Amino acid sequence: MKTAFLFPGQGSQFAGMGKTLSAAFPAAKQAFEEADDALGFSLSTLCFEGPDEDLKRTENTQPALLAVSIAAYRVLVAETGAPDYVAGHSLGEYSALVAAGSLAFADALRIVRKRGQYMQEAVPQGVGAMAAILKLPEGLLPGILTEAAQGEVVTAANLNSPDQIVIAGNKAAVDRAMELAKTAGAKRCVPLPVSAPFHCPLMQPAQVRLRVDLDAANFHDITVPLINNWQAREIHTGAEAREGLYQQVPNSVLWTDTIRLLAANGVEKWFEVGAGAVLAGLLKNILPGVKATTFGEAEDLAKLTA
Repeated sequence: MKTAFLFPGQGSQFAGMGKTLSAAFPAAKQAFEEADDALGFSLSTLCFEGPDEDLKRTENTQPALLAVSIAAYRVLVAETGAPDYVAGHSLGEYSALVAAGSLAFADALRIVRKRGQYMQEAVPQGVGAMAAILKLPEGLLPGILTEAAQGEVVTAANLNSPDQIVIAGNKAAVDRAMELAKTAGAKRCVPLPVSAPFHCPLMQPAQVRLRVDLDAANFHDITVPLINNWQAREIHTGAEAREGLYQQVPNSVLWTDTIRLLAANGVEKWFEVGAGAVLAGLLKNILPGVKATTFGEAEDLAKLTA
């Protein structure tokens, strides 16, 4: 039975995440200590105690979620052995690359902190927006986005599941797309409380700045096959890993295709590794009847022997 470890992205964070893991498992505690050392401040305290306002700042959220995922990964892999595949949702691709031996944990932490800063600074506050479109009839999205653009940017940011697509771009264009989607039969359109319009062409300034940090980092060839966000294809080399992180910044996260490829490759056992259960929920929608085991708290260890 093939296994996949899935690593969550931004939006899964909460004050208190990782605290029980660190208290219960020396390997997890060590991961948080490494994170604090790499960044030069107590990221662990931010994860364990908040406050929420600080944790929600993108340059903090990204390394915090990465640290929790790697702390959980180190405990989980000691219990279950290495997975057959890894994948991560947006930011989670950094966690997946650390788990797959391509990128050093400390390097990943420093890069994602800068990534968060670059993304935040790419678009002035209030100019961009994101929204989730739920249960839009199939095939209608391209026409809606074209009609809504009116010379502005609005694109599919996250193709999360058959029932959930996230769009991003200029606020007015996103608002127009939501109205058009409702008229076209979408069940709901929900504006997202985000600080910037991720995974759309407005992120190109962040992409350009991130290239410098990615080029300076040492990427090794991958020890566990990884399905990337940008192309939803299996990659194996350090060069492919670096390019995937570069290209994912202004491009769509192809999560539905990623999960379907993993299933087609024989994955039957799924773990969401890190904070929350967002990816477990998406998995059930993409592959009805399939469940992921979430592993991000000390009590989750009991699930492994259940």
